[in-house]
Amino acid sequence: MRDDKENIIVNKTFDFALNIIEFSEELYKANRFPLANQIFKSGTSIGANVREAQNAESKADFIHKLKIAAKEAEETEY
Repeated sequence: MRDDKENIIVNKTFDFALNIIEFSEELYKANRFPLANQIFKSGTSIGANVREAQNAESKADFIHKLKIAAKEAEETEY
């Protein structure tokens, strides 16, 4: 199911993860350790799940992985 041409969603979620890493580093500097840990996990998980979806074994697996990414996005936004 993988297509190696450029994928804007993969690129944007990767860039978002880099921004989340920078933001969580700022939270660490402010001694907001629990918040920094949680936003780091959920924010970087979005792109990881999108990347994983690119190698899905079926259409249903692809949809499932993207739904997990959407849930992580909701958690990060919250």
